[in-house]
Amino acid sequence: MRKFRKRSFTELVNENRLEILKNEEEMEKIEKRLEEKLKDAQ
Repeated sequence: MRKFRKRSFTELVNENRLEILKNEEEMEKIEKRLEEKLKDAQ
């Protein structure tokens, strides 16, 4: 097994922040697609 380096709290917070930002971007893309599909359906 590989030993993991112990990360500081700040490193963990920054990593989580990056993941959240990525997820928000993906959600926006999905929302735009849904809105376009709804417009097309009407």
